[in-house]
Amino acid sequence: MANTLSVTDSLVPSPVPKSAIIRLENIFKIYGSGETEVKALNDVDLVINEGEYCSIMGPSGSGKSTAMNIIGCLDRPTGGHYYLDNVDVAQMNDVDLAHIRNRKLGFVFQQFHLLPQLSALENVMLPMVYADVKPNERRDRATEALIRVGLEKRLNNKPTQLSGGQQQRVAIARAIVNRPVVLLADEPTGALDSRTTQEVLNIFTELNDGGITVVMVTHEPEVARQTKRIVWFKDGEVVNPHLTPEELTE
Repeated sequence: MANTLSVTDSLVPSPVPKSAIIRLENIFKIYGSGETEVKALNDVDLVINEGEYCSIMGPSGSGKSTAMNIIGCLDRPTGGHYYLDNVDVAQMNDVDLAHIRNRKLGFVFQQFHLLPQLSALENVMLPMVYADVKPNERRDRATEALIRVGLEKRLNNKPTQLSGGQQQRVAIARAIVNRPVVLLADEPTGALDSRTTQEVLNIFTELNDGGITVVMVTHEPEVARQTKRIVWFKDGEVVNPHLTPEELTE
């Protein structure tokens, strides 16, 4: 039977403290069945508190991307509970998950996913259309977000008129314009050179210093070391949830 949980009137708060913005409890993710069964996540427990700046690392096939998809409400676990901002979202239906993604989560990807026919300002305004923000407020908030990432002079430029680093800044502005509780970044520097990578990482640090919770998947140790906590996955499990940047080896 389909899950018909209502976002507005049936969300059951978790008993965990308010500071735990993300909490995975006994999360399993299984693909296929029988001889083709693959256990991508195996009994994963993970807590990320409000205001943290975490990176998720691990070898290929470790489960880090699957975990990120579940944290981002892009996929559902096969079993277990996922509390986002004190609400169990693990088995929500598609409509409710889309609402949660739009209101509570911001996404930044390796590829910028900007619409080429729209200006930077129009690209950043787009998520607010789906969040029912009033038209006269969209422009103000989009402008504010672009100023926050240092693009106040590029509001009317289209993506083809921007460098790769500037396009990623637009993507970050778009991710924060709906004022999410968590900013999720999946290999956000993978398409950037080293200088631009540092510029983008500086923005993430500034956003985190301003109170935004940031969770980043990366395979680059030098990127992970600029976060404040590293979660290490291996074989579908969290083998170390609290590595410090100093403890991370190549």
